[in-house]
Amino acid sequence: MLGTDFRTGSPNWLDLGSPDTVAAADFYTRVFGWEHVSAGSEVGGYGFFRLGGRTVAALGPLTEEGASSAWTVYFRSDDVDATARAVTAGGGRVRMEPGDVMEEGRLAAFTDPQGAEFACWQPGRTVGLEAASVENTLVWVELHAPDPQAAIAFYAGLFGWRHAEMSTPGMTYRVLSVADGDQEDGSFGGVAPLGEGAGDGGAVRWVPYFHVPDVDATVRTVREAGGSVLMPAADVPDVGRIGWVADPAGAVFALLKPNPGA
Repeated sequence: MLGTDFRTGSPNWLDLGSPDTVAAADFYTRVFGWEHVSAGSEVGGYGFFRLGGRTVAALGPLTEEGASSAWTVYFRSDDVDATARAVTAGGGRVRMEPGDVMEEGRLAAFTDPQGAEFACWQPGRTVGLEAASVENTLVWVELHAPDPQAAIAFYAGLFGWRHAEMSTPGMTYRVLSVADGDQEDGSFGGVAPLGEGAGDGGAVRWVPYFHVPDVDATVRTVREAGGSVLMPAADVPDVGRIGWVADPAGAVFALLKPNPGA
């Protein structure tokens, strides 16, 4: 399961780029009960979302010209520079060259060969998120790609990920796991064929899922707070209840109340 015992290839950070960080902070506070805390004036408006005193996500202004508001999933790399070289060798693109974030860690941002954006974080003083897979925190990450097998091969070349196929109505879903340890215990996300997933709108991207106690109620709160509903709450057999939504600036995310033991 997705947690905070980060291994190579684990999702270990998550941040939102927004054109209006004040409005975004207000929206997510209403939806998840998060507290927004500035990281200080020297980091250009970047800040943290916290829940119960623990960092669960981050927020910053859009920095790339022409960029749209979106959540970015970061994966742990033990050597971001080597990962950047592997991204290029695998047909991806380096959008932000590796660089140090003071003494906190080292990061780089990439686009995979099919167009999905992601980033990597090499831990320094900051290892990663401080809470996951509990209510109102990140619980799953999902890639929507036109060629799931090619996508899996690319990321396996970066992180050694394993996968298992799961048959669902109308498609084959691939469950992703880190390279070492028990495969089921090391699962953290999945890959869905583009156009087959809930509300993906034909966009190639990584989507974060947040664990919520009541998907229907959270969908209503999203709408009341100015967001939009891409897919209403629905049950997925053997998984749980999910919904796809977007914040007022258009950043897409999903909600999940897992079935017990799922």
